[in-house]
Amino acid sequence: MDDVETPAVIVDRTILERNIAAAAERAAEGGVALRPHVKSHKSIRIARMQMEAGARGITVAKSSEAMPFIEAGIPDITVAHPLVDRRKIGRLLRAASRFGTRLTLIVDSPTGLAAIAAEASEQGVPVRVQVKVDVGLHRCGVDPSTEDALRLARDITGSPPLQFGGILSHAGHAYAAAGPDAVRAVAADERRILLDVAARLRGAGIAVPEISIGSTPTVWLNDGFEGVSEIRPGNYVFMDLTQASLGFVTWDDIALSVLATVVSCNDTYAIIDAGSKVLSSDRGPHGSTRLNGYGLALTPDAPDREPMPVVSLSEEHGFVAHGGRRPAIGDRLRILPNHACTVVNLARELVIVENGVVQDRWPVDAHLCVM
Repeated sequence: MDDVETPAVIVDRTILERNIAAAAERAAEGGVALRPHVKSHKSIRIARMQMEAGARGITVAKSSEAMPFIEAGIPDITVAHPLVDRRKIGRLLRAASRFGTRLTLIVDSPTGLAAIAAEASEQGVPVRVQVKVDVGLHRCGVDPSTEDALRLARDITGSPPLQFGGILSHAGHAYAAAGPDAVRAVAADERRILLDVAARLRGAGIAVPEISIGSTPTVWLNDGFEGVSEIRPGNYVFMDLTQASLGFVTWDDIALSVLATVVSCNDTYAIIDAGSKVLSSDRGPHGSTRLNGYGLALTPDAPDREPMPVVSLSEEHGFVAHGGRRPAIGDRLRILPNHACTVVNLARELVIVENGVVQDRWPVDAHLCVM
């Protein structure tokens, strides 16, 4: 990789393909559909790899992120963010109609539902709508102890051309769990809560077509998917130090890293050309504080050597504590990031390698699509 200018986001294709296959196998063994969240990679090429491996469709985070995938012909897309702006909803519906995309939107409030209903009615197009349920993250979603899910489901079924698509959740608080057993407990709570909400809806005469859960930790660590119809992990394609810190993957499962060059060095730090604008300043999803620093630096030509922590970042520089093993200026270091998703969002391309040799460069098609 000597010809690769740094900083560069590197993806090991062998590990990527292995991770994609692993999620598809978990879905098949669990009897659930796989709808991966593409906010982790933002790549049409990788989304197509996931579809070819058996995914029923994809999940996106934002309306602008959905657009490249709609235009690329991905046939089934869930936007897992509660949209309340009719401009965004309108653009999505027009694009979905043009490209024949089966689009699912989510709601957790009458305000969001009213906006979707108004735009769907004005355009005269059917829209599948799911109700988001809060299973413990306390970010978005209706309170499962109330009748809010029932009220929204009734309003959806009574508002043609809307179609009630079921319920979904995101147990992101699993990232704050103390270890694998604690993640399994979060996964069990998530499933129990959704099944309870579904039972109440069915008891009121409302069919629940889908029960969808999402997060890489709870998909990898759980006691089964009984009663669930769909899983939506995202980070699994790359994995990162956050997932490794939860104890269910190793560094050998991490497909994405950042190649950086040592541009300066002193008695304490090797200074690399990758700062917060490349690695991001994220210490883990949902405010996780399990990790110290901003990544681990490996020496590519000595992979068994003890990694060096990236202890501080400025915008264009990273501070690697070398512990007396002072690298030479010009040396390359491979950084395992805390959180792969935020790194990808800042990148324009992924450098694809196999056995350490550059094979291709793939664009990050939804680069900085955060609207």
